[in-house]
Amino acid sequence: MAAVDHVIIGSGINGLVAASLLALKGDKVLVLERNPVAGGCLRTEELEPGFLHDVMAATWVLFLTSPAGAALGPHLAAHGLEYCHTGTPTAVLRPNGDSLVLKTDRAANVARFNALSPGDGDAHAADVGAIESEAPFLFALLGGRLWSWPTAKLMWGQVRKRGLRGLAAWMGSALAPARGWLETGYASPLVQALWAPWVLHCGLTPESAYSAKMGRVIAFALEAAGAPVIKGGSGAGAAAFCRLIESKGGTIRCNADAEEITVRDGRVTGVRLTGGEHIACRSVLASVAPGQLYGRLLGGVNLPAEQAATRRYRHGRGDFQLNYALDGLPQWTSPDLADVALIHLTDGIDAVSKSANEAERGMLPATPTICVGQPSRIDPTRAPEGKAVLWLQIPDAPRTIKGDAAGEIAATDWDAAKEAFADRIEAILRRHIANFDAIKRSRRAYSPADLERMNINLVGGDPYGGACSVDQFFIWRPFAHSTNGETPVRGLMHIGASTHPGPGLGGGSGFNAAKALGA
Repeated sequence: MAAVDHVIIGSGINGLVAASLLALKGDKVLVLERNPVAGGCLRTEELEPGFLHDVMAATWVLFLTSPAGAALGPHLAAHGLEYCHTGTPTAVLRPNGDSLVLKTDRAANVARFNALSPGDGDAHAADVGAIESEAPFLFALLGGRLWSWPTAKLMWGQVRKRGLRGLAAWMGSALAPARGWLETGYASPLVQALWAPWVLHCGLTPESAYSAKMGRVIAFALEAAGAPVIKGGSGAGAAAFCRLIESKGGTIRCNADAEEITVRDGRVTGVRLTGGEHIACRSVLASVAPGQLYGRLLGGVNLPAEQAATRRYRHGRGDFQLNYALDGLPQWTSPDLADVALIHLTDGIDAVSKSANEAERGMLPATPTICVGQPSRIDPTRAPEGKAVLWLQIPDAPRTIKGDAAGEIAATDWDAAKEAFADRIEAILRRHIANFDAIKRSRRAYSPADLERMNINLVGGDPYGGACSVDQFFIWRPFAHSTNGETPVRGLMHIGASTHPGPGLGGGSGFNAAKALGA
C-alpha cells in the first residue's frame, strides 16, 4: 500500500475523531481495525431480527457536549448521524419501589427535590449552577492539553481571579469524594441514590477522590443535554464517522491487525500488519491500552521507563452487559419511568459502595448496581412496533472471579458463571417490571471476559482503559511522566481511554492529538 500521512490504530471514538479531523484538514489517513467492523466499543448487533442493541457504549451526551462534537457535528449529520432525545434522561428506582426522575428542566428538578426534603432542590441548583459558572475553566482542565501554554495561561488566570491560596482551596475541594458531597449536601435518600451510581460510570466509587466533582459534572451534563442515543444504535454512529472519513479520501481497513509499529533511529516509520504487510507513514496515533502499545506494538523497542510503568499500570473493575428483546413495553412498578433513558436500580450510597467494593475484591456482587437503558423508547427503530429492547450495564463486575459475595455461585470462571450472574440481575429486574415474564423473548449476556475477547483493549473487561484513581488520572495518565499523549518515539502519539482526558465518548484525546498535528 502507498504511504499515508497518518495511521490510526483502533477505530474507537478517539481514533475516529482524530481520523475525521485530519481527513477534513486534507491529510491522507488510514484507520486500522482488527475486528470485522469499525467502531471499537461503538457496536450494535441484532439480538433477534429487528431488535437492535448496543453491545457496549450507548449514551452520547459526552460527545454531544464536547469540543469534538461541536467541530464534527455538522459533518457527521451530513453523513447520517442523528441524535434521539428524551426529556427524562435518568432516574433511580430503590428496592422499596421509591423512584426519582431527573428532567432536562432545572426548575422542575429543584421543585421536586425540595418537595422531597426542603433545601435539597436549592442544593441541586447550587451544585449544577457552580459547574455552569466555572465551565470554561473546568472543562478546559478536564479535556484540554494539560501540558501546554493555553493551560498555563488558564491556570494563571485562575490565580489572578482566586489568588494562589484560593486556587489551592478549589483544587482541594475538587478532590472530595461523592459520599461526603451527597451525605452533607442532600437530606433525601432518594436524591442521594439518584447520583451515587453515576460515579461508577467514571470508573470511581463513592469513596474515590474527585468523585464528588465528577458527580456534579454528570448532574450538570444530564440536566443540560440529556442522555441522547444515536438513531439506529452506536454502530450507526461509527458508520457515520467512517463515511465522513472516506468522503475526504481516508481509508478504513477492518480485519487489519497491527502487529508492530516500526521504528528507526527513534522515529516512527510505519506499521506492520500480522500478515506481513508494511504501511509507511509519518505519524501513528495508537488508540490502545498501555500493555498493547508497549508490550506488543513496541515490544522490540528499548523503552525501559515505559515498559516498567506498563507493568505497574492497574486496570479497574470489569463491566457486565445484559440485553433483552421484549414482546411488549415494560410496565414499571413506578409508571413515571416509562420514558426514562437510563434507570439505576440501587438502594443508595451504601449499596453502590458495597457492590463496587465486592467487585474490586474479585467477588460477584450479591446485589449489583444495575443501569437499565431503554433505547427503543427514545429511538423506535431499535425494535419492531409495539416491542422493546432493554440495555443493562453492570459497572461493578470483577475482572477475575475469586468468589461470590452471596455464596450462591460456585464458578470462578466467567464463562461458567456468566448465566448464573445474569439470572441474579434478572431476578432484580423482574421485581420492578410487572409484566416481565409475559414480555421476555430473549436475552444475551456479555461478561468481562467476553468484552475483552471482542476488544483486546478492555483488559479484564475494564471499559475505562485503566483504573481511574487519581494517581492514574489527569497529568498522571497513563504514567506519572506522561505528557499530552506524547511518547519517546517521535511521530507516535498515544490516544484512547488510557490517556488524558480518560474514558467516555467525548473523544478528547483524539481531538487533542489531531489539533497537535495541525487539524
